[in-house]
Amino acid sequence: MKNEGLNKMSDEQLLKYQKTLRIVTYMLIVAILALLVINILKAMEKGVNSFSIIPIALVPIVIVNFKTLREIKKEIGVRNLK
Repeated sequence: MKNEGLNKMSDEQLLKYQKTLRIVTYMLIVAILALLVINILKAMEKGVNSFSIIPIALVPIVIVNFKTLREIKKEIGVRNLK
């Protein structure tokens, strides 16, 4: 979401969006780590396959989510909410 969209959100919506995005991001990190461990174990047994790329392909989503969380934190600071 662009910064203009964050400016248009109400205080409650912004705080709720921050909380939801934080939870989803950390859940995604846990899922990526689990997939990575599973892929390493499977690679030791049967070798590398095409599904080994999935955890690596999901990392950019985490990066974008952290960037958005940083923008939300700035917006919360501008509004003096927390």
